[in-house]
Amino acid sequence: MAISAELIDELRASLKGGSEVFLPGEEGYQSGVKRWSEYSEKAAGAVVAANSTPDISATVVFSATNSIELAIVGGGHSTGGSSSTDGGIVLDLSLLRGVTVDPTAKTIAVQGGALWADVDAAASEHGLATVAGTVNHTGVGGLTLGGGWGWLTPRHGNVVDNLLSVTMVLADGSVVQASETENPNLFWAIRGAGSNFGVAVEFVYRAHEQRQDVWAGLMVFPTEKLSAVVEFANSVTGVEDAAMSFGFSAPPPLNSPAVLAAVFYNGPEEKATEIFAPLIAHNPLMNSAGSIPYKTLNGMLNSAVTHGDRKTAKGSSFTMPVSPEFAQSVLDHFSAFVSRVPDTNQTLILFECIDPTKLFTVAQSATAFANRGKYMNSVVVPRWISPEYDYECREYAREFDRLFRAERERKEGAVTHKSGVGQYSNYSETFASAKEIYGENYERLVELKMKFDPGNVFSKWHPIVPQIKVQN
Repeated sequence: MAISAELIDELRASLKGGSEVFLPGEEGYQSGVKRWSEYSEKAAGAVVAANSTPDISATVVFSATNSIELAIVGGGHSTGGSSSTDGGIVLDLSLLRGVTVDPTAKTIAVQGGALWADVDAAASEHGLATVAGTVNHTGVGGLTLGGGWGWLTPRHGNVVDNLLSVTMVLADGSVVQASETENPNLFWAIRGAGSNFGVAVEFVYRAHEQRQDVWAGLMVFPTEKLSAVVEFANSVTGVEDAAMSFGFSAPPPLNSPAVLAAVFYNGPEEKATEIFAPLIAHNPLMNSAGSIPYKTLNGMLNSAVTHGDRKTAKGSSFTMPVSPEFAQSVLDHFSAFVSRVPDTNQTLILFECIDPTKLFTVAQSATAFANRGKYMNSVVVPRWISPEYDYECREYAREFDRLFRAERERKEGAVTHKSGVGQYSNYSETFASAKEIYGENYERLVELKMKFDPGNVFSKWHPIVPQIKVQN
């Protein structure tokens, strides 16, 4: 049902801080509903282009008071539709991208609509960095609130392990600070389940000294080299400051399945080429690895995950060592999919061989993020063009997870929550339940949800309680 003209007038009148409201057909509306994946785009009833915290607060109160669904968008990478709404209000934070670095205190203050490219660029001016995502056009807010995993995780843990404080607009419109000393229960929940509790308008991160030249790049191998790539990945994982991801795609100009490897060494090129020499010796078809500025590191996968087309995503997990036979079965499954479903050759699969040992230094119950164990992340991003293939592509993502679950059970028996839940929420989209995502932390999250958002205003991302609002 459309939002009435009277309510739109009321919404506009409530915004005093320079924000604008756009309706379908008006200039500014289309950019507000555009997403990284066309599959997740929906026709909102209105878009609020937020330009101040008071206006964000007013929009939240308006939505809650009138029982209108509210979707928050920053980078717009959610493929499950959590940043979109059919007929509701999109609260667009993309104007709020400020980054302030304090090199003395080694902190980085970031507005809620910023992208990781903004953070990396600003911090690098001071020889600093914080843990960031592996695709730099991802929004800071979504990645952080779900836990955050990146190339610096082996050194510094997850994004939430480097989060010092958050300024949050709650469901009642109040603006609060959350940190270890101020609203600590809320701060605990924000670090892993934050999208269930409010709108984050500013994050403050711990910064670390970071060399400004690192070694990284992409390699492409023919599929007959898969076993060699897997064996190298098994050997390099755990090597200090080295990490890699490997997987599959069939991008142009090849347009047939190939093995991809994204490689990283947080050190000088001479040492990196020594460590990665066994991989390079297998003569990749393409090799862009070399010394690059750190601030560009998190953009090296951008070419594989460009905006546009229809995409969904499904994460799973695996443990080391990876069996070459299992990797081959995933490749075979992928090859059958891209040959069967038209225009899916840019689908991407990754095994992220990024050592999670640092995560073990934080207790499983210390934050809402519940995957502190031996599991490493895997992800499939089906990419296609025609809505005709929506079902097949969604089902392929689910089949991908079933493959990985079966392999974990083969290696270790039934999966339990004793060593992490085996699910990374930022890759799981809305396929997985909150109980599965949050494991032993779920019951505490339910209690806090009832305290901070009893009306369930924020219920678009792995909702802790079912969505109960009725849209006007």
